[in-house]
This record gives sequence, structure tokens and C-alpha cells, in this order.
Amino acid sequence: MKKFDKERVLLAVAGPVIALVVAVALTSVVLLASGKNPIEPYTLMLEQISYSDVQVLTINQAGMYYLAALAVAIGFRMNLFNIGVDGQYRLAAMITAVVGTHVALPAPLQIPLLIAVAMLTGAFWAGIAGILKTTRGVSEVVATIMLNSIATSVIGYLTLTDNFGVPVGNNQTTGVMEKSGWFPGIGMGASGEIYGFVFVAVLAGVLYWLVLNRTRFGFDLRATGASQSAAAASGVNAKRMVLTAMLLSGAIAGLSGLPILLGDTHTYSLSFPAGLGFTAIGIALLGRNNPVGIALAALLWAFLDKASPALDYATPVAYDKEIAVIMQGLIVIAVVVSSESVRRWGLRRQQRRVGEELAAAARANGKNGNNDSVKEVAAR
Repeated sequence: MKKFDKERVLLAVAGPVIALVVAVALTSVVLLASGKNPIEPYTLMLEQISYSDVQVLTINQAGMYYLAALAVAIGFRMNLFNIGVDGQYRLAAMITAVVGTHVALPAPLQIPLLIAVAMLTGAFWAGIAGILKTTRGVSEVVATIMLNSIATSVIGYLTLTDNFGVPVGNNQTTGVMEKSGWFPGIGMGASGEIYGFVFVAVLAGVLYWLVLNRTRFGFDLRATGASQSAAAASGVNAKRMVLTAMLLSGAIAGLSGLPILLGDTHTYSLSFPAGLGFTAIGIALLGRNNPVGIALAALLWAFLDKASPALDYATPVAYDKEIAVIMQGLIVIAVVVSSESVRRWGLRRQQRRVGEELAAAARANGKNGNNDSVKEVAAR
């Protein structure tokens, strides 16, 4: 591997690792300040890895996190901040549940239909922010925040009993979906079932990497995110790329709720998971918008979620499970700071290396007045 490639790998890994170490250190300080053992909570949570039911729960939760984080990452690669993933996936899940309840097709048709409905709903909701940005210059941050609130109101209206709502005890649901729309999973005995849609999430990650790194569209998207003016000068329609990126981000966001909808609950209700989109922002940051990095970050985040309840039952001293939430928040802060620090460090190293090469080339060619080597280094 070339020296330059090794440095790129080092820079990619250094930020998340530093963030995790800093988060653990600061969480330990919080524990010490509260008079608690700063090591035992980590030991208790790590012990949960050996339990098969925690493993299943972690994988299932990570699948949802992964899809949502991919949606956020697409926006990040375009220099867009799609805060609306939360509203997009909840609205998509609700609409998909309604369609799955009122439409009955054979499974080979029903499941693709539900996937298409979820993606189209998410893309439509994100597309509103994309159109506002490209036609009126409205910040996608403002637009998506407002659309989250509107999505909540739309969901509340559509789940009224007079519309598509079906009361079940104290809960308001959309009714049980047709069984042909249930996505088969992998049974793990008493440990539960791994959602089959987790493998769809893996496929989405592969496609994300291929499209962004092996297609002209992916190059145009990354180039536009780096500099819209430069991309426009090379013939790329920047506004169209912004709208396309928002549509793709929304479409992937629409899939985020399907692992649990098609694999477990089979209905949308008031107890359907919320806040997934905001968690995905931290996961995308920790994973540095890389599909493998996002996968590792999603597994870490899901593990902290599922292992932290064990802290409540620790003996002789119980720990608050919110310790995991503190750690997650510190990871987000630390990853932003560490990534910027690592980026600046890498930039300084690159500048110093170029300076050294220029100086060496100048010394080698100074006697005969040949500046070709100097020009070559400067061009690199």
C-alpha cells in the first residue's frame, strides 16, 4: 500500500477512535463525580455481548439505524443536512402500514409493493424540501425541521378512527397488515428472530458504495457537494443534483422503519419507534459517511441501547441506564471535534510533505536551472 493510501486510512480511522476514547473518558469522569465506579458499568454492558437475545436485539436495531444513517450520509455527501429523516421514515411507515392493511396480493407482489410505497413516500416528503431549496433557496435544515412537525400532524390525522385508525385498547393503530406483506426473518429459537429486512439494509449499503464510488452519477454528486460552482463549470446541473440527492435520501429514509414494521409489529401505532432520524445523524458522523464505518457505528449504538438496561439491575449498586445516553451524546460531540482536528492535522502533513518535495526538487535542479521536477511536484 502506498504511503499516501496508508495516511488516508489512518485519517479515516483516527477520528472515530479518538471520539470513542474521549467519550469513554468523559463518561468515566461523570461517574466519578456522582460517586460511582467508573469501570464497572462498561464491564456490565460488555458482559451482555455473550447473551444471544441481546445479540439479536442489537442486530435488529442496527438494521434500522443503518438505513436511516445511510439516508443522512447521502445528504452529507452532497453537503446537505437532511434533518427530516425522522419525519420521512415515520410517515413512510404509516402509509406503508395502511396500504399493507387494505391491499392483499401474493407475497412476491405484496412485499415489493410495500417497499415501493415506503420509498416513494419518503422521497416525496424529502422532495418538498429539495424543491424549496432549488427553487426558492430555502435552507433544507429549516424546511426539514418544519416537515417533521407537519409529518407528525399528518400521521395523527390519518390514524384517527374516522380515517384509517383502528383502536386497540389504549393504543391507536392502523390495523394488522396482511400476512403476505410480512417479511420473513431468521428464527433464533428462544432468543427471538433476526429481521429479514436487515439483509436488505446490507444490500442498500453495498449499492450506496457502488453508486457513489463507481458511477458517473456518484462522482457528480460528490463533486457538487464539494463545490457547486466547480461542478457547474464542468457541466453538472447543481440544482438537479441537489434535488436528486434529497429524493434519494428520502427514499432510503422511507425504508428505515420497515425492518420492525414488516418483521415484528405489522402495524403502525402510537408506540412505533420515534427519534430514529436524529440518532442516525450521530451514527453517520461517527461512520464518516462510509458504509462500513456506518455499519460499525450502528452496531455500537444499538449495542449501547440494548445493553444499558442491565445497569438498572446491577448489584450491589445499580447504575442509571442513561449512562449509555450520556456516552452517545459525548460520542457525537467528540467525533465532530476529533474529525476536524484530524482533518487539519492531515492538511498540515500534506502541506509539509509538498514543501519538502519542492525543496528537494529545487536543490536537485538548482545547478542546471532545470525546473521540470519542481513543476511536477507543484502540479501534484
